[in-house]
Amino acid sequence: MKIVSKSSKKRAVFYKSSVFFDKLWSRDKTPVSVLLLAVVIGLLAGIVVTFFELAIHSLSQTRTEWLDSNITSMIPLGLLAFLISAGLALIGYWLVHRFAPEAAGSGIPEVEGAMEGIRPTRWWRVIPVKFFGGLGALGSGMILGREGPSVQIGANIGRMVTDTFRIHDRNTNQTLLASGAAAGLAAAFNAPLAAIMFVVEEMRPQFRYTLISIKAVIIAAIIADIVFRYINGQDAVIVLPQYETPPLISLWFFLALGCCFGVFGVIFNFLIMRFQDYFQRLYQNSQKRVLIVGSTLGGIFGLLLVYAPELTHGGINLVPDFVTLNYSISALLFIFMARTLLTVICFGSGAPGGIFAPMLALGTLLGTVFGLMIANLYPDIGIEPGMFAIAGMGALFAATVRAPITGILLVIEMTNNYYLILPLIITTLGATLFAQLLGGQPIYTELLRRKVRQQKLQVEQQP
Repeated sequence: MKIVSKSSKKRAVFYKSSVFFDKLWSRDKTPVSVLLLAVVIGLLAGIVVTFFELAIHSLSQTRTEWLDSNITSMIPLGLLAFLISAGLALIGYWLVHRFAPEAAGSGIPEVEGAMEGIRPTRWWRVIPVKFFGGLGALGSGMILGREGPSVQIGANIGRMVTDTFRIHDRNTNQTLLASGAAAGLAAAFNAPLAAIMFVVEEMRPQFRYTLISIKAVIIAAIIADIVFRYINGQDAVIVLPQYETPPLISLWFFLALGCCFGVFGVIFNFLIMRFQDYFQRLYQNSQKRVLIVGSTLGGIFGLLLVYAPELTHGGINLVPDFVTLNYSISALLFIFMARTLLTVICFGSGAPGGIFAPMLALGTLLGTVFGLMIANLYPDIGIEPGMFAIAGMGALFAATVRAPITGILLVIEMTNNYYLILPLIITTLGATLFAQLLGGQPIYTELLRRKVRQQKLQVEQQP
């Protein structure tokens, strides 16, 4: 009779287990490795993007508190506010123009171009330039959002990971680039579902949909959002009243609101493109002109921070005030028109910042105006103007970006108003259909085409 020791049994069990996992790994090696790398990308993107948001908030708050506590005379206050914001903006424009021109603007068209293989992905330049350049531009008070930089930073972190692990498969590289983009957006807005859908819906021409690619995107978004919640807490990004389901008879008003946003979305995209062309002619590819114009714009927003704060920053922090502080219709319309003009100026100038947040603020303003008018005309319906404000956020996003499902999910996750899903669907549908009827094009698609045209023109002009 053969006697087997306990140690021999343990070694046999360990050997069988290792053989099992080796077979599993060899059979499904690429998918498993991709999912593990998606975890790494989500973790890194979550950390970097969350601290990017905290840095912007800390910089703005510290500057405001220092000016309020140390400056008493109005003239020195305005002068110092101008100089500080001008200096911050100068840093942002200089970093972009000097080291990474592809970091200008939102960065989302660059990510889409990289997924198509027609734009470079110099992560070693873009990540620090977008972080510190965006910190300077957004910290100056300019009307820009952090979501565009967050998406570009996340995508470049994805490329950094693939380069670090020497991954040469094109499909895997594209999958992990998209995973980083989703992770960046999830951490920017605490909206993982919207981030996943943004990649699937907005980046559908570039995103190669497979089971493993969508799994990687989902995992990266979840991990990044967990990091965000661990650091910032689990509250909604925008704190608004929780509205009940509106009466069915009011749904026609939401459809009408969507049609209004369809018209405005086309106009807004047109203004974005025209102001980009204007600033390009103004700069004439001169770094000196870029820095003078950029620092002057930053200084102006420094003054606005002191005297008209409603006309500064991306606007996410202002959304609750626009909805609940009982502004008059005329005041809301003035803020809406002023912020529209200032948004296209800031974004068109090439500052490293996005337009998600500014669009959400504009949607809130116009939606609130529409809601107040309906409440005055039809008081018996008993509908809150804030419902139209929330619907307006998703509608403008859908009309400009042409990603209605992403807009719906983004607004719901950011405000926790799940009972408004039907009005949101109707409003975004109306906005999308009307924008298409008017011949409008998705903003990021247009921006990417513009960059490709400029790239071809530069190549043709080279001797």
